Amino acid sequence: MPSITEGDVLNALRPIVDPDFNRSIVDLGFVKGIAIDGGRVDFRIELTTPACPVKEQFREAAERAVSALPGVEQVEVTMTANTRGSRPAATESQDEILKGVRNVIAVASGKGGVGKSTVATNLALALSLTGAQVGLLDCDVYGPSIPLMLDTHGEPEITPDRRIIPKEGLGLKLMSIGFLAGEGAPVIWRGPMVHGVIRQFLSDVDWGELDYLVLDLPPGTGDAVLTLTQTAPLSGAVIVTTPQEVALIDARKGLLMFQRVNVPVLGIVENMSYFVCPNCSEQHALFGEGGAERAAQELDVPLLGRIPMQPSVVTAGDAGRPTVLAEPDSPAGQALIDLAGAIARRLSVLNADPAPQLLEISWS
Repeated sequence: MPSITEGDVLNALRPIVDPDFNRSIVDLGFVKGIAIDGGRVDFRIELTTPACPVKEQFREAAERAVSALPGVEQVEVTMTANTRGSRPAATESQDEILKGVRNVIAVASGKGGVGKSTVATNLALALSLTGAQVGLLDCDVYGPSIPLMLDTHGEPEITPDRRIIPKEGLGLKLMSIGFLAGEGAPVIWRGPMVHGVIRQFLSDVDWGELDYLVLDLPPGTGDAVLTLTQTAPLSGAVIVTTPQEVALIDARKGLLMFQRVNVPVLGIVENMSYFVCPNCSEQHALFGEGGAERAAQELDVPLLGRIPMQPSVVTAGDAGRPTVLAEPDSPAGQALIDLAGAIARRLSVLNADPAPQLLEISWS
């Protein structure tokens, strides 16, 4: 029986290329822990995010490549992930904030009513389902929706040293003014009070170690959003819009705001993009089409995804069991899961280089 070496295994795996980095997984250092025992070969592939949507393709390609080596009788490939963190250039006030959080994703919109909270909630859950440690912070002080959408209620615990322990729901760490103000109670605050509570959510909540913290921002570009961009060490922003031109006008304003404060814009998400007829499965563009794609091209950012209009998305959120859990195989569920993978992959590329050019994702 031919003797198998570690070099043989690496050479067999070298042709497998990561589509985001355009480099071999061997050269990227993803292949680790090679163990050879006679005809058995064990190793692991450590990706930059557990949300990588092509990890099964990597596993299958690696098994085929090593199994083809002379003398190999059994191959065991373990897929792991070590999420790359982003710590953008922080101001002095940001240095001590969210230290255990590797990536902070802001989900924003230029106006209300575009489904931003629905996208943020499903994005956080989809990332969590891959095995990542995820938190979700409801930053909309005047209109918190996370307690309802995740069916999580009650006040959070406070530690003796005045740290706030986030609530937990559906595998996520959660914080919202809705947990503190009481169910249905209006929040009637002026700007400085909003600024204070947002800072407290960022600095006084014991988030622990997280791969991703998703921030559900208030709509628009007002005081609360500006406070967050100046206080939180944001890894990147996602802009949610709908196909109507009036929504796109406001989305452009929000996108330009992030660019002006040097927060990377990961891309645009077009929500309620089309309706899939349940009888004929045809797509119908009820609010126009191509608007978000044109805006993305105009502003030189990617179109991350198009989420279809699906009535059950609303009922799933109202029932506290969002679409990626309730109907993961539905058109909207699959689009939201794909969106999470796209965002995770973009962050991995962004974190690999202090000033990278974000790559177009190929799903082929």
